[in-house]
Amino acid sequence: MAERAYQQAVAYARERLQSRDVAGSSGAVPIIRHPDVRRMLMTMRAHIEAARALAYVAAAASDAGHHAADEATRRENMAIYEFLVPIVKGWSTEMSLEVTSLGVQVHGGMGFIEETGAAQHYRDARILTIYEGTTAIQANDLIGRKTARNGGAVARALLARVRGTEELLAQAGSADLDAIAARLSAGRAALEDAVQFVVETLGKDVRATFAGSVPYLKLAGVVLSGWQMARAALAADRMLKAGDGDAQFLQAKIATARFHADHLLTQAGALRSAAIEGAAGVLAMPEAAF
Repeated sequence: MAERAYQQAVAYARERLQSRDVAGSSGAVPIIRHPDVRRMLMTMRAHIEAARALAYVAAAASDAGHHAADEATRRENMAIYEFLVPIVKGWSTEMSLEVTSLGVQVHGGMGFIEETGAAQHYRDARILTIYEGTTAIQANDLIGRKTARNGGAVARALLARVRGTEELLAQAGSADLDAIAARLSAGRAALEDAVQFVVETLGKDVRATFAGSVPYLKLAGVVLSGWQMARAALAADRMLKAGDGDAQFLQAKIATARFHADHLLTQAGALRSAAIEGAAGVLAMPEAAF
């Protein structure tokens, strides 16, 4: 649904003429030339590519968890798969709401006109965060069964892999990859803090821990999907340097990963604060005051 909303929004933005270019023009231009429309389209594109990549990683872990040759490898991959499942479900469905909503926004008032179909994508996506067991249920599962149950071991193992990607980014000698590395490092540190908070706090203050469950899930989603975008950027950079593949496609992959890092991964700090420090605001008001 998110992909279809993006494709439709791009097509509309290419053909819809409205307002002059902010840099100066003699008349109305296609709205895809307006910076904020570009921001919305890039947000849609980056979210979709990142969520899709994370789903592929989870699927690969499931395959290895069932079919790897040795038992230790099967156990390791199944643990990773089980940790990623609530993130793929909860993060991706929440992502689809934002993306399809942006699709309506790109269309402007036409987004509410049934003949465009933009509003239908948004309505169809709205049920997804409920179909999958509601976002909060996925987030509770991520905290209770997938993080705290093993003392955060699986989460920390994944974050160690993220550190490895940061090192490869730093070695690439690219301004874009350096910027992605800095954003990914900050996001990974934020998620490490949140994992530690869950492990240390769940047994002492269960309500405070679960009050931040959805921000925790969203933090894991934005960091781990951002990790996949960083890996894609590394692969694209290597191929460009080797003269392999479609250069335009590879350059677009790096540009999308850079956007994700600058505009989406940067949300990690706020989500960390909400997950770790937000319980007081959630639980302060007595029921009768609502």
